[in-house]
Amino acid sequence: MSKKHDTAATPFHRAIGHPTVAVQHKVALAQNSSLINPAATQRQVQALAAQLLKLATSRADPVSQAQVNKRAS
Repeated sequence: MSKKHDTAATPFHRAIGHPTVAVQHKVALAQNSSLINPAATQRQVQALAAQLLKLATSRADPVSQAQVNKRAS
């Protein structure tokens, strides 16, 4: 017995090829897909991740840290 697998496809291509998706939705998906640049999106994600890492690992200035009020016991 051997399993039969579908050919690899992106979610966009699966949606475009699905018979129940309306033509208007296919047109809208195609228009939105043409506006997306995967390389630029990846660069933005990497830049934001680097910025987040820098914020998480940098030592904050003691003056700029928020004051924490301790509760009386």
